[in-house]
Amino acid sequence: MSHPLLVWLVGGLLLVGAGFATALLPRWRARERERRTAWSTARAAIDSAAVSRDAAATRVPQAERLLTRAESMAAGRGGASAARAAAQHAREADRLWRTHQ
Repeated sequence: MSHPLLVWLVGGLLLVGAGFATALLPRWRARERERRTAWSTARAAIDSAAVSRDAAATRVPQAERLLTRAESMAAGRGGASAARAAAQHAREADRLWRTHQ
């Protein structure tokens, strides 16, 4: 026969564990969704900047550096903040190429 105190202890631990999982799982999912969305936005900005680069009549060294930096950040992956920074670099490069046409 098992000890009643042990049953209550195991039951309590399972209940606390389930509570933590219930509270943290939505946060983990939201964080992962935010990261995926940010990287999708960054990749779209990088692609747009690459098109502008290919269409540009002249070289724009600053834009090339920004796009290279954005592509390097994308290759390294990282979190949502890295993705936002990569997207910002790519948008700035795109803007520079568009203004120098």
